[in-house]
Amino acid sequence: MSGKSAYAVIWDVDGTLVDTAELHFQAWTALTREMKLPFTRADFNATFGWRNPEIISQLFGTVYTEQDVAEMGTRKEELYRSAARQGVKLVPGARALLEGLRDAGFKQAVGTSAPRENLDLILRLTDTERIFSAVVSMEDTQRGKPDPQVFQVAAQRLGVAPGNCVVMEDAVAGVQAAKAAGMKCIAVRFAGHHPEAALAAAGADAVVGSLEQVSVEKVQNLFGIGR
Repeated sequence: MSGKSAYAVIWDVDGTLVDTAELHFQAWTALTREMKLPFTRADFNATFGWRNPEIISQLFGTVYTEQDVAEMGTRKEELYRSAARQGVKLVPGARALLEGLRDAGFKQAVGTSAPRENLDLILRLTDTERIFSAVVSMEDTQRGKPDPQVFQVAAQRLGVAPGNCVVMEDAVAGVQAAKAAGMKCIAVRFAGHHPEAALAAAGADAVVGSLEQVSVEKVQNLFGIGR
């Protein structure tokens, strides 16, 4: 399988590798209840996958100081991790695809808007740390999706050209970020946060209902390479 190490798969986490959206919603609900701030399911759906600073400024305005925003984000993530420790599983098809891509020689990385502490917990709970050669989290970027920075940093750390990377995503903003980075993108609808038409319109090279529909061969075909 010569040449596969020149290709990479970059994974989003929440909604793509694991379906933790409800845990995040519950954490935001608990935080806003504590702070007596308005928060709805629509607010959550509109900002899911963003970095915390952008979520807070979008939903609650710019009245909070930088320290306030940091403390709010920290509290929300504490609430989330407390719930996540009760158990998080990979979505159907994820482990087989991760291991199949590894065995085929693809480099793999994580590119997410989540804080590193959250990411470390998820990778530990799902026993997937050893699969990834690079991990890019909120702390490694200054701009959130749809800005391509998170995927650009991941490609740099892997040493793979953007044009030889495919991003696995579930969100419109993530698809837009992947395409802005000059990468291929497979959009996964298992978590169901975004309609197929919206993901396709954002530029996804393929939209699937589940990772069970994604094979190593499907990824190879995006680049015109074979075993």
